[in-house]
Amino acid sequence: MQRIDTEIERVAEALLSDFEKKRDSIIKQPVKSVVIEMLGQLQHILFPGIFEAEHNLSGSLKNRLSVMLEEVSYSLAAQTKLALRYDLRYKDSSKEEIEKAAWDITNLFISRIPIIKELLDTDVEAIYNGDPAAYSKVEIVISYPGLYAGMVYRIAHELYLLSVPLIPRIMSEYAHSVTGIDVHPGAAIGKYFFMDHGTGIVIGETTVIGDHVKLYQGVTLGALSTKGGQTIKGLKRHPTINDNVTVYSGASILGGNTIIGEGVVVGGNAFVVKSVPENTRVSVKNPELQFKNSRNISTHIELDQMEFWHYEI
Repeated sequence: MQRIDTEIERVAEALLSDFEKKRDSIIKQPVKSVVIEMLGQLQHILFPGIFEAEHNLSGSLKNRLSVMLEEVSYSLAAQTKLALRYDLRYKDSSKEEIEKAAWDITNLFISRIPIIKELLDTDVEAIYNGDPAAYSKVEIVISYPGLYAGMVYRIAHELYLLSVPLIPRIMSEYAHSVTGIDVHPGAAIGKYFFMDHGTGIVIGETTVIGDHVKLYQGVTLGALSTKGGQTIKGLKRHPTINDNVTVYSGASILGGNTIIGEGVVVGGNAFVVKSVPENTRVSVKNPELQFKNSRNISTHIELDQMEFWHYEI
């Protein structure tokens, strides 16, 4: 027992020594728990009344929203001030200049909340109209992971556009951890966006998505290669998906030069690395199922391609 106590004390001292060396940088990071708490408050703000406890509805909802907006403003300004340490534009700025910049960013973000709300309303509409399993729009807002991931994306995207370091990615990775949907805050996504089921969807930083686009689970909108590392930062690495496109489960669409035309339907498990003209249907070649009975006699059945056309890539 004495030996383990001695070892614990030695390890604690070693960790503390390492902490003291890095104290200045460690204690000035944005706080992940505070960022996650802001997301919860913003969810209440964007969908007033839906996430409120019954006792909170007895007073003025407007007053409640005002209080939450004020709380979000102070939290965001404080966290942004910490995050701006990672922005080279502010490396020689005074504390006062950084604080002013943080408040300027916060004010701009708050002013954009009604626009975020408008976009989310179109997403809810797209989900409700596109999913016969949805009983109500309230059900979608409360329970659909695709809508939650989309909400976090739209919040994080506004901060990304305001060049806030760290915080947008903290938000998107939190949504990734709770929904299995990985949407980079840098992606540009239009109105009426629907991620059906959602689990396993990956959308890269430079992806551009138009209006009325529907993605099923397991879809990847990714880069062909990232072996260039930091040398390809800022380049268009991910595809462009035009309006009214549907991409079925397991499909991968890769590359910054890959453009999917308006009205395209991409079938499940397709692997697309070249542009597809508008109103085309893309599918994998006919797979074949094999059935064996109790006497080990095999029957091979080629799956009907139904309405899909094969598009050579």
